[in-house]
Amino acid sequence: MLSLGGVTAGYGETRVLEDLTLSFAEGERLAIIGRNGMGKTTTLATMMGLTRLHSGAVRLRGADISRLPPHRRQASGLGIVPQTRDIFPSLSVEENLLAGQTRGGGTLAEAYALFPRLRERRRNGGALLSGGEQQMLAIARTLMGRPEVLLLDEPLEGLAPVICQMLMDVFERLSAEGRTIVLVEQHAELALRFADRAVILDTGRIVHEGRAADVLADPALLDRHVGVGLDV
Repeated sequence: MLSLGGVTAGYGETRVLEDLTLSFAEGERLAIIGRNGMGKTTTLATMMGLTRLHSGAVRLRGADISRLPPHRRQASGLGIVPQTRDIFPSLSVEENLLAGQTRGGGTLAEAYALFPRLRERRRNGGALLSGGEQQMLAIARTLMGRPEVLLLDEPLEGLAPVICQMLMDVFERLSAEGRTIVLVEQHAELALRFADRAVILDTGRIVHEGRAADVLADPALLDRHVGVGLDV
């Protein structure tokens, strides 16, 4: 569905990813984990065309999209929910959603069915929402483009456990609808329980790749490369 082949990329002359090769299938759930600053966000940004590509190629369904700008990649079926959320604070919830709508994309009814809280707050300005509501809005706005591949960058950061679980339930639902989901997340246990396959990054390189369940069952591996202790 989407692949990076021998990708070296970063910001300006600064290279963050080094010779990264990664691919995943349609409908797959992929978790990308690792310590902070290891290239996880840059990997998603490179898929979306938001970094400088020094070498290698990004392919979607076999077609080289390496030189396409982000809006063309979105039109081709990619969608990203950034870590920064990027809600328009002066626009209402509904206006934020409509700003993400594309021809043939999602509808307000679909967004509100997925996140009933947004229907209740649809007239509220983005600046008046809680952190959890802003994250719901960021996800729903991306879905208004009806992406086939959903890139999620730290969607659970700073949220209460009950909101985290609600969002994970939403991701399960989106996956059941056939979407390919790439999840970058510091909550390693939640990410690994959700994913089919996991990739661990260290200084812009893949240091481990395998079944998510196997990674979850290897505390020593997680402690070495992610720095977390899990009760598994």
